[in-house]
Amino acid sequence: MKDILWLIQNTLRVTFRKKKNIIMYLFMPLIGIFISLLAYGGDQKMILHVGVVNQDESEITGDTIRFLAGLENVKITDIEPGKVQDQITSGKLDSVITFEKGYSDSVLAGRPDHIQLSSIKGAQVTGFVKSYLYQYVDNISTISRAVDGNQQTFRQMYQDYQHSNFKLSTSSLEDTSRNKNMTNQTIGFLIMIMLMSASNMSEIILLEKEKRTYFRLLSTPINARKYLLANVLVNMIVMTIQVVITLTIMKSIFNIGLNMTFWEAAVVMLLFSLIAVGLSLVLISFSNSRSAANALQSLIILPTVMLSGCFWPVEVMPTTLQKIANFLPQRWTLDTLTKLQEGHSFSELSLHLLILLAFAAAFFLIAVYKFSRNTTTQNFV
Repeated sequence: MKDILWLIQNTLRVTFRKKKNIIMYLFMPLIGIFISLLAYGGDQKMILHVGVVNQDESEITGDTIRFLAGLENVKITDIEPGKVQDQITSGKLDSVITFEKGYSDSVLAGRPDHIQLSSIKGAQVTGFVKSYLYQYVDNISTISRAVDGNQQTFRQMYQDYQHSNFKLSTSSLEDTSRNKNMTNQTIGFLIMIMLMSASNMSEIILLEKEKRTYFRLLSTPINARKYLLANVLVNMIVMTIQVVITLTIMKSIFNIGLNMTFWEAAVVMLLFSLIAVGLSLVLISFSNSRSAANALQSLIILPTVMLSGCFWPVEVMPTTLQKIANFLPQRWTLDTLTKLQEGHSFSELSLHLLILLAFAAAFFLIAVYKFSRNTTTQNFV
């Protein structure tokens, strides 16, 4: 145990002696947070800027404009008829509603007309205003048809409608979709950094072989098993720090809601750290030099990270690629976190956790087998 602790201490001291390694291993994962903030951190509230041209100048028209002004997320601006096209094409207004002469008379007649809605942004913008405006106008027209031309009765019913005492209470629900997207984007970037960090830390094995340091260590009471175990523990220490720092800063500093408890996210990511270490050892076991190891990393890590949905939702990919993603540990890690965000408990996700453990065990077994069959250098096991 003393030998293993000395190897861990020595590896950490040599590794973090260089400041660039501190930045790469401890602060690189934070880049994912900033990318997520840039992608999803903007104000998502949309304000529709609607211009109004009032050519009718009647009480009903004025009441209609006041109704529009009272809508949430709608800002009304009075403009002149000659400025409609300029205001729309310049983007200053999303749409313009023109109340032509005769609008109020058509409403009183029960056949609403003389109203135009202009926009170059399509139904996505005009649909919201139409749904409220047309319902309001239809209500007034219905009153007019009901009184059958009796102006006194219409006036009384119209006043009652304008001053009705019923109230509609609304409650706003918190939109958690943005937090989920930010969490997934950050975790996806963290997964990539963890895989790269594990590969770089495991590459120390090849570096010390090239420098013959490894063989000198084996001439001491330190054997290959202790050396390999120390490397695994160093990897786990570094990635545990990465996970804790990233999750803490997400939640405490940037207030990015994880939609799950801190320890649940940490447990899943620590399970993935085992997978990352196992995969890195597999890559090293199949490499005879650092250049070969780097080539394998480029061939495996980045493509699998992209296929598994770390950078974008896996649903946007073709069906064939989605099926391939189901065989990747990164995909199962993200899926486990997504289900935790949806309210599932660990007991309901036992299969997911077992699959993650199976990935880690498989990678470690492959690495151990390959190291034990290595006849070109000293054996690891």
